[in-house]
Amino acid sequence: MTVKLTEQEVSDALKNLKGWELREGKLCTKLEFENFISAFGFMARVAMRAEKIDHHPEWSNVYKTVNIALTTHDSGGLTAKDLALAEAIKQELEH
Repeated sequence: MTVKLTEQEVSDALKNLKGWELREGKLCTKLEFENFISAFGFMARVAMRAEKIDHHPEWSNVYKTVNIALTTHDSGGLTAKDLALAEAIKQELEH
């Protein structure tokens, strides 16, 4: 099992994750894209990254909006896996 982050570690991490917030113990963001194809393409690219790091987001897509929530269920909160996936998502957005 992965070690759950402390409140201070989460707070420090949020300083480097623009557009992310803590909601109900999960790292959350809402992303808007130009259209459905752009949003779905982004999700497909992130899915491949998530599979490589063996950590998968809770997410939904409605037209051009993607909502993402990250948590590590078996640890009961946020872990380094969530931060790694948030960073991968950030990198994908920068491309």
